[in-house]
Amino acid sequence: MHLVIIGNGIAGVTCAQTLRRLRPEARITLVSAESAHHFSRPALMYLYMGHLRWPDVKPFEDWYWPENRLELVHDQATGLDVAGKRVLLARHPPLAYDALLLATGARTRYYDWPGQHLQGVQGLVTKADVERMSQATQGVRQAVVVGGGLIGVELAEMLRARRLEVTMLVRDQHYWGSVLPPEEAALVDEQLRRHGVRVRYATELAEVLGDAAGRVRAVRTAADEELPCQWLGVATGVVPNLDLTAGTAIETDRGILVDELLQTSVPGIYAAGDCAQRRNPPPGEAAIEPLWYTGRMQGETVAHTIGGQPTPYRRGPWFNSAKFFDLEYQTYGQVPAGPVEGQSSFWWQHPSAPLGLRLHYRTGGEQALLGLNALGLRLRHEVCDAWLRAGAPLRTVLEQLGAANFDPEFFPQHEASIVAAYSRQHPDEPPLTLRRRKGLLARMLS
Repeated sequence: MHLVIIGNGIAGVTCAQTLRRLRPEARITLVSAESAHHFSRPALMYLYMGHLRWPDVKPFEDWYWPENRLELVHDQATGLDVAGKRVLLARHPPLAYDALLLATGARTRYYDWPGQHLQGVQGLVTKADVERMSQATQGVRQAVVVGGGLIGVELAEMLRARRLEVTMLVRDQHYWGSVLPPEEAALVDEQLRRHGVRVRYATELAEVLGDAAGRVRAVRTAADEELPCQWLGVATGVVPNLDLTAGTAIETDRGILVDELLQTSVPGIYAAGDCAQRRNPPPGEAAIEPLWYTGRMQGETVAHTIGGQPTPYRRGPWFNSAKFFDLEYQTYGQVPAGPVEGQSSFWWQHPSAPLGLRLHYRTGGEQALLGLNALGLRLRHEVCDAWLRAGAPLRTVLEQLGAANFDPEFFPQHEASIVAAYSRQHPDEPPLTLRRRKGLLARMLS
C-alpha cells in the first residue's frame, strides 16, 4: 500500500508516523512545497525574533525520515488525477497512490481592501511569510496590524522585538470580543499597552495607501483616519487551502468536506488539519478546527482508518493555550464571550497581579462545569479534561483546584484566595473545603 500525504505539517506528519507503527510494510510519501522537512509552526515567530535558528524549529533530525522509511518530496503538488489515483507535481513525475491525505493547511483571510496587494502587506501562516516579513520590515519604523486574535498578538510581539512602533486595529469593543469575556480581554489589553502596542478598538480598515514605488505608506480607517505605516500585518483569520480540489469530484464548502472518518466524497481520499471541514460536527463543535492539537488528532484518526482500524474523529473537550507577551492563557471546554441562558460564570482576579481564573458552569442541579479560562495560572490538562468529561460539579472543582495547579513548587499558590472569593460571592452556600494538593492528582486520575 502506498499512502501519499500532501503537506508535512502536524496533521500530515502525525498520520505518517502513526501509519508507520500500524503498517510497517506500507510505503509512505510526504509532499511539501513549503519546506523539505517538518518544522514546528508555532515556533516560527521565534525565528523572526532571533531567539531560534532554523535547525532549532525542526523537531526531528534529518536522519529520522530515512530511518523510518518516510519518503520526502520537496515539490509543489499542482493537481490531482482522481480517476488515475495520481498526484501531479511541478518538478517530479506523478506519484501514484492507493490512499491520499490532503493536509494542505490554510492561508491568510483577506477582505478585498483597496491596496491590499501593495508591497509590505502580508499575513503570518507559512515559513515563507516569516522570511518575507523579516526582509520587508528591515528599516521600517511604523507598522499596523489589522485584527486581533492569537496571530495579531504574535505579530505585535514580533514587531516590538525589533523596536517598531505598532498600532493594532481591532473592530470589536474589546480585544478578541468574539472569544474572550471582558475581564479576560482587559488583562490582555494591559499586556499590549505595557509592551508599547497602541490598540484602536471599534476600528476597521478601509484602505491601504501606497507610495510611488508600490509599497504601503499608510492605512485609512473606516472613520477616515490616516495612520502612517511602512508594513501592514493581516491577522483577520485564515481560510482552508482548497487549490488541489479544483476541477475534481472532491466536494468542498469553506473547507474540504469530510465524514466522521475524515474521508472526502471520493473514497480513499482523506483530509485533515486546517483544510478539513466536518460535514456533521457534534453540537457545540466547529466544523473547521485550525489548531495544532486537532491537526495531530485528525492525523492519527486517518492513519488508523487507512491502517485497517476505521476510527471516527472524536476530539473530546476543547482546549487551547497561547501567550499574550508575558501573559499565559489556557482555555478548556466552553467559555462564551457573553451571557448564555442557563449558564453562569465565577471570575476571580488577583488584586495586583495579571492573574485570572474563570469557571463557567451550568446553572441548576449540581452546577456542572462547562469550561475554564486561566490567565497567568498554569493548569494541568489531564485534570481539566477529566472534570469536563465527568461534568464535575462546580463545588468539586473549587475544592480540587490544588490538583489542577501546574505551577512550579515555589510559585505562589492562589487556590485559597480563589475559594475565599467564591465563598464571599455566595454566602448562602455551605462552606467549601480546599482539599490538600498532595496525592489528590493521583487519586483523581486513578
